[in-house]
Amino acid sequence: MQITVELPDELAQQLGSLQDKLPEILALGLQEVMADPATGLSGLREVLELLASLPTPSEILALRLSDAVQAEIEALLEKNRSQGLNLVEQRLWQHYEFVEHLVRLAKAQALLKLNAAA
Repeated sequence: MQITVELPDELAQQLGSLQDKLPEILALGLQEVMADPATGLSGLREVLELLASLPTPSEILALRLSDAVQAEIEALLEKNRSQGLNLVEQRLWQHYEFVEHLVRLAKAQALLKLNAAA
């Protein structure tokens, strides 16, 4: 499908060098605009808010994903196994991996602090 869009000059100049990535840019933008705060990447807000609140080591070790976020991750894993992920889903998966990495680092530090205190 072809769509014609009128853009401000400044935005058109920025997009000029990214013409080959326009479908991905639009898909990611749509996903952001239409995001349900209770699901998807925005569902990880609770994890990031907890880490930002400087929780105790015990609170960090008790941290678990909500059922909605866990279901989203499992759906992405299954789709990746069965048919592969599109560009937007791949980007979402990368976000989940990054947040998981941060949580693992936080949990490792929390465990070290608890062991040092014991």
